[in-house]
Amino acid sequence: MSPDYENHAGTRPAAWRDDLTAGDDSLFAGRPEPVNEYTGRTLTYEVTGRIARITFNRPERGNAITVDTPIELAAAVERADLDPRVHVIVVSGRGKGFCGGYDLSIFAENGLEPAEGAQPAEGSVLDPVVQARNHNPWATWDPMVDYAMMSRFNRGFSSLLHANKPTVAKVHGFAIAGGTDIALFADQIICADDARFGYPPTRTWGIPAAGMWAHRVGDQRAKRLLFTGDSLSGTQALEWGLAIEAPPADELDARTEELLERISMVPINQLIMAKLALNSALLSQGVANSGMVSTVFDGISRHTREGYAFQLRSATAGFREAVRERDEPFGDWKRAQFEKPAGESKPAEPEA
Repeated sequence: MSPDYENHAGTRPAAWRDDLTAGDDSLFAGRPEPVNEYTGRTLTYEVTGRIARITFNRPERGNAITVDTPIELAAAVERADLDPRVHVIVVSGRGKGFCGGYDLSIFAENGLEPAEGAQPAEGSVLDPVVQARNHNPWATWDPMVDYAMMSRFNRGFSSLLHANKPTVAKVHGFAIAGGTDIALFADQIICADDARFGYPPTRTWGIPAAGMWAHRVGDQRAKRLLFTGDSLSGTQALEWGLAIEAPPADELDARTEELLERISMVPINQLIMAKLALNSALLSQGVANSGMVSTVFDGISRHTREGYAFQLRSATAGFREAVRERDEPFGDWKRAQFEKPAGESKPAEPEA
């Protein structure tokens, strides 16, 4: 392809905002477009203009995490990262909230007969029977079998952090427990003012495996949350620096689109360089080490005397009842601990 000196970039206003695939001088000239939409077991993927939209799609279960979630999320992020049309990736959830955490009925309630996942797992550390046996209170626990499972979830979720392109989490309703492991890996969080963020399982049977809280809100505030299992409203998340915006719920869609539009006007190469430069500082703080340590401790927390008591209570009385008994003494059963200003609506309730 020979250069066209009569039609160079300087002859067009703001040519730096041209789409990466536009023009005869594009590296992608004449090449077919990548697949721009598909539906998986746990999410949907769609490209509109310069925005890739990943949407968790298990609303009947509060978009609870299954063994398929990290694989499908990482695959969708990779697809968007490689698509020359996409400038920014947004992750959100259908139904009442963003993500209510792990589908813990797999182990806490179903005993030795957990639900099967869609990914081939028989005979591997992901085999649900193997993991159920490894959670048997009367058997020997292998911590590295546990770690092999949980670290795989972290790798999938951290694709949001390690993607070359900017990632945005749009949170409405709730991002609770494992749901925060996903949201906190995004470059930007925008949430409704009545959203709910928190990790109540630190009261028993869980440590945030992603290890991102201190990196996002600082040491003291992270400890304030994880020492109590308390939750933040969207308004408080904004005040603490966890979210960059927290508009009223009925304005969340419009405000998110404004943010995505502004990011998408910037050339992809500029966005990638800015993210890599800023990520270098974040990664130097020890994000990988935090995730490793937290994942190990998350496994330990499910195999203590107290963790087994919670698991057995879930199997006996049901998971929701065990959660109620865990949270009611803290006065925040199904609500954010930090009250919102008078007149604002009650936070939505997670499904799982």
